[in-house]
Amino acid sequence: MSRSLIRWILLSLVVMAFSAASFGQIAVGISVRVGPPALPVYAQPICPGPGYFWTPGYWAWNDEEGYYWVPGTWVVAPVGLLWTPGYWGWGGGLYVWHAGYWGPHIGFYGGINYGFGYTGVGFVGGEWRGGAFFYNRSVTNVSVTNVTNVYNKTVIVNNASTVSYNGGTGGVNMRPTPQEEAFAREQHTPALAAQQQQERAAMQDRQNFASVNHGRPAIAATARPGDFSSHSAVAARAAGGEYHAPAMSPREARVNTPSNRGNSTPANRGNSNDGFRPFTPPSKGGNSSSSANFNRGNSSPNGNSSRGNDNRFSDNRGQSQSHNENNHGQSQSHPAPHPNQSAPHPKSSPPPKEERHH
Repeated sequence: MSRSLIRWILLSLVVMAFSAASFGQIAVGISVRVGPPALPVYAQPICPGPGYFWTPGYWAWNDEEGYYWVPGTWVVAPVGLLWTPGYWGWGGGLYVWHAGYWGPHIGFYGGINYGFGYTGVGFVGGEWRGGAFFYNRSVTNVSVTNVTNVYNKTVIVNNASTVSYNGGTGGVNMRPTPQEEAFAREQHTPALAAQQQQERAAMQDRQNFASVNHGRPAIAATARPGDFSSHSAVAARAAGGEYHAPAMSPREARVNTPSNRGNSTPANRGNSNDGFRPFTPPSKGGNSSSSANFNRGNSSPNGNSSRGNDNRFSDNRGQSQSHNENNHGQSQSHPAPHPNQSAPHPKSSPPPKEERHH
C-alpha cells in the first residue's frame, strides 16, 4: 500500500470522526441525581431585528452550586436552520441532559413546553421561506416596525405545565415519534458561540442559581445573548412551581461517569441529540404534560394547528397557549422522585410519589 493511499485513509478517518462528534448523535450529557426546578413564568423580549431566532431558557448544572437558570434569548440563526432545545430526561435512576442543536428540522426535546412556539412538539413560532425567516406574531413578540417578515397563525395549546424534565413520576410522559427520531439523525450544528456566552454569563451571577432564586430568576430572558443590562433583561413573573431544596449537595448529586468527568458546564457540552433512547420509558399513567393534534416534529407551523395563541410564558399580549398531543408513555422501571429531591440509586427502593406542580 502506497504512502499516499495510507495518508488518504487516515485523513478520511479523521474527517468521519470529526463529523460524528459535530453531529452529536451518540454523546451523553451531564448526569445528576436531583431533578431541575419547574420552568419559571416570564415574558419574551421583543425581537431585535430580522434573522434573529428565539432560543428558550433552561436549567443548566454547575458542580459547585447545582442548577442555575440560563435566560432565554434571541440569537442570529444560521440561515435555513432551526433550534431544537435541550432537555433533562429521567432514566436509570438519574437525570441526564440532552443538549440542543441546530438542524433543518425540529427534533424531539422531551415534550417540554418552553413556550413562544415551543409547545412540546415541533415549533410554531416561525418558518424559513428561502433565505428569510418569517415570524408568527401570534406566538412571538415581534414588532412590524423592526421586522416585516411576519404572519399570523394562531395555535391552540392545552398544555399549561411548567414541568422541566421528561420521564419518571411527575415528568413529561412523552416519547419521540419515528419522524423525530429521523430528524435526530440529520446533520446538526451545536450551540452557537453566542449561546455558549449566554450560559457562561448566567453562571457568573449567583442570583441565577435555584438555591438563591428558588425557581424565580431575576433575569429570565434577554433581548441579546450576554446582555444582562436593565434595557435587555426580563425578570420572571413567577416560579413555575413550589421550590424544594435538594436533599444532597451538588457534589454528591453529580454522577462522575466517563462521559461526565470535567463536563459540568456549559450544559450544551456533550451535544446529546439521541432523542429519548438512552432512557427507560416513562411510567404508564404518569403525569402527562402535553398532547398534540398537529403533525409531530414539524419544523414550521404548517401542520393542523388551529385557534388560540402560544404565549403561556408571556404577558406581552395576555394570551394563553393550548395544544393537543397524543401521549405515548410506557412503563417506567424506576419511578422518579420529586424534581428537587435526590434521585434513588437504581438498586434502591422507589421513593414515595411526589406532589405535582401546578
